Amino acid sequence: MSSDFISYWQERLVFLDVHYHASPDAYKRKFNAIEAGTAYQAIRGGVLLKSHLGCTSAVAATAQSMGLPVFGSVALNSIAGGLDLRSIKQSLCYYNGNAHCGRLVVDLPTVVASQHLSKLQRAYANDAVKRFAQEPCFLGDDQQVLFPCIEEVLDFCNHESVVLTTGHATRAQLEALVNLCVKKGGVRLLLNQPANPMTKMDATALKSLGQYDWLYVEQTALTLLLGYQTQQDFDEVLANVHNVVYSSDLGQLDQLSPQQWLNQSQTWFDSAKLSAARVQAITLLNPLQMLTP
Repeated sequence: MSSDFISYWQERLVFLDVHYHASPDAYKRKFNAIEAGTAYQAIRGGVLLKSHLGCTSAVAATAQSMGLPVFGSVALNSIAGGLDLRSIKQSLCYYNGNAHCGRLVVDLPTVVASQHLSKLQRAYANDAVKRFAQEPCFLGDDQQVLFPCIEEVLDFCNHESVVLTTGHATRAQLEALVNLCVKKGGVRLLLNQPANPMTKMDATALKSLGQYDWLYVEQTALTLLLGYQTQQDFDEVLANVHNVVYSSDLGQLDQLSPQQWLNQSQTWFDSAKLSAARVQAITLLNPLQMLTP
């Protein structure tokens, strides 16, 4: 663990939201990347930007050069090249110039084949997104067996300054990914909002995966706000699941601002009777530990 990375950001941040959508993205967003960084900086927060179109590491590097607490990612969706190491390598080329940028977050596909229809009322950012960016990317076959190329991605991420996330994997795919990481001796892996309707994992299911230093579990505000998760399960994940990373997954035009989300989150934390130490762990220390080079 790099104590320099953690101490640098602990001096500047009181929380770090590792899942926020800003323009440019597949859908219209409340802020662009620089506006998002400015809004988070104003409330002593950091923000990791996500885009269904692929890479945010270039704009994150630009934002950090302006003194903004913005971190980057790349989503391995079809429009960005799919499960191809070149997409990760390109994002690393954009992103590794700053000692304080931390690990690049690499999302396995978020545009996938699914029967789930989102409750969100979203508008495409432009016509090109509608025509070109909706092709699903697959992690495995019809029997949920992971494709061999997934192991290549895992091996690459295990030897680079990267955090791999499960994207919108099914529960069977997610469990297979965790098992494969175990066999490889641990690959830094984040379970991407596992309460979402495509994955459907509650606190009990998450605990059954075991406790590993390299395995992180994301709990987003959005799964609760959309009714995809009960308040009881939300509270249980926040309070008792190992290595929880709390995030928003917001950014829609009509969604809460970062300040409003922060205020609402504190209300939830109080209701769940989380200690101050637990709140700091899930909102700042665990995210920083996860991103530590």
